[in-house]
Amino acid sequence: MTLQPILPWWLLAAIAAVAVLFPAWRVVRPAGNPSSGQVREWLFRSALVLLLVAAALRPGIPGGSAQGASTDLNVFFVVDTTTSVAAEDYGNRAPRLEGVRQDMMAIAAELPGARFSVLTFDSNAVVRMPLTADTTALETTVSVLEPQVTAYSKGSSVTIAGKLLAERLAAARKSHPERPRLVYYLGDGEQTSATAPVALKVDGGLIDGGAVLGYGTQEGGRMKEPGQDPSGDGEGNGYIQDRTSGAGKDALSVIDEGRLRGISADLGVPYVHRSAGDPVAPMMQQARPGELQRAADNQSLAGRTELYWIFAVAAFLLGLREMFLLVRQWRQLRPQEGALR
Repeated sequence: MTLQPILPWWLLAAIAAVAVLFPAWRVVRPAGNPSSGQVREWLFRSALVLLLVAAALRPGIPGGSAQGASTDLNVFFVVDTTTSVAAEDYGNRAPRLEGVRQDMMAIAAELPGARFSVLTFDSNAVVRMPLTADTTALETTVSVLEPQVTAYSKGSSVTIAGKLLAERLAAARKSHPERPRLVYYLGDGEQTSATAPVALKVDGGLIDGGAVLGYGTQEGGRMKEPGQDPSGDGEGNGYIQDRTSGAGKDALSVIDEGRLRGISADLGVPYVHRSAGDPVAPMMQQARPGELQRAADNQSLAGRTELYWIFAVAAFLLGLREMFLLVRQWRQLRPQEGALR
């Protein structure tokens, strides 16, 4: 049997000592000559206190195991919001961004109580939402994510968010070093900047787990111009046009899984391609490697069968008895008070 007291030992010991010594003192003191009924009542009350002390000790029998909670996690979403996330090759011609939104909220549902932050990148990288445990704020942030308007795009690098991510991870470690940090990079790996992407230089000790999630197909998908109505009769019927061929064809965005695997290697997390209908649980299992997995194993708590409730129920029954006696005494006193008036 093991004990997990909810109050300090010295305080519980003092309460138990008073519960034992007080009735003994009332019986043996020179001026005392209690009746058997009084002694019985003191013993009942002492037993009530001792039962409460026993319940507060939280006795239990060891056995089994229980998984620790995931509340002490800091989760960073790094989200591609370049025009290519509007490509319609996710599921039944849905934009990739729809899959990104669904997976972000599915991950949040798998990590209840964790703190989440959202970083987005296109021509620039910005913090859309700092770390917070408010899932309503996360849902709102995710719902308003939109691709960058083509007219504002100056070319994007798939690793432009690296410096900002490293800064946010370092700040999180400094403020709460005990909390593991997960990074989920969500994008298609398409590089539109004229220069080659630099490696994501993030200290390996800053990331405890996560995944690079890839969206799109090798066949590619057309992209509707953000903010335009595709039902009109304008050029391309609302789709972004490929100006390089001179034929005015709809531009196609194709996933670059090679770059995504390179990013996963930089971050030290697995790469997982995501398609419509893919369950989130297998992906979450892959996304907790290395130190995070060992931390999760260490959070596996020894299971035990709690016994405190037995003492609590017995104390409750004695408490009901005391309440009944008090009510009876009060009812006996009421006629006497009426007679005095």
